[in-house]
Amino acid sequence: MIVASVPERLAWAVDRLQVGAGDQVLEVGCGRGVAIGLVCDRLTGGGIVGLDRSSVAIEAARRRTAAHIAAGRATLRNEALADAGFGRARFDMAFAANVNLFWLKPARELAVLRAALAPKAPLHLFYRPPDATQIGPVIDLLRANLMLGGFSVGQLHTEASGAAALLHLRAEVAHG
Repeated sequence: MIVASVPERLAWAVDRLQVGAGDQVLEVGCGRGVAIGLVCDRLTGGGIVGLDRSSVAIEAARRRTAAHIAAGRATLRNEALADAGFGRARFDMAFAANVNLFWLKPARELAVLRAALAPKAPLHLFYRPPDATQIGPVIDLLRANLMLGGFSVGQLHTEASGAAALLHLRAEVAHG
C-alpha cells in the first residue's frame, strides 16, 4: 500500500493541538482523514469524530483510517456541522483546518460547537492562506465571527511557510 505524504500544514496543526492519550476530539471538515490518522497515532484511550459534508471525502477517509475505525479510535460522520447532533457527548477539543465556514456567518455551527465542547475545551482553527498578506484580514474576520458566536479568542499564532503563512487561532466558549 502506498502511503500519501502528509501536507506540512496538517502535521503542523496536529502538533499544535497537543492531543492527550485519552482525549475526545472533534474534527470539522475532516476531508480524506489525514489529520484523523495523525490524531489517532497519539490516542490510546480517547477517540476522534471526523465530520465532513462530502460523501466522497468521507469514503476516502474511511479507507485511509480503516484500522483506526476498527480499533474504535475513529468515527466518521457524513454531515455538515450545522446539522450535527452529539447528544450528551462532550469533546475535549475541536479543530478545523482550512474550513471556510468560519469565515462566513457560522452562527448555527458555533452553537453546535458550544454545546458539544466540554467546559474550557478549546476550538482550534488553522489556515494557510495562499499569500501571507491575507493573514490579517482572515484573523479579523475569524475573531469577529467567533465573538458573535459566543467564543473568546485566546491564543493566536502565525508562522512563515514559504511565501505563505500558517495561522493557528485558539478559542474557548466565552463565560459571563
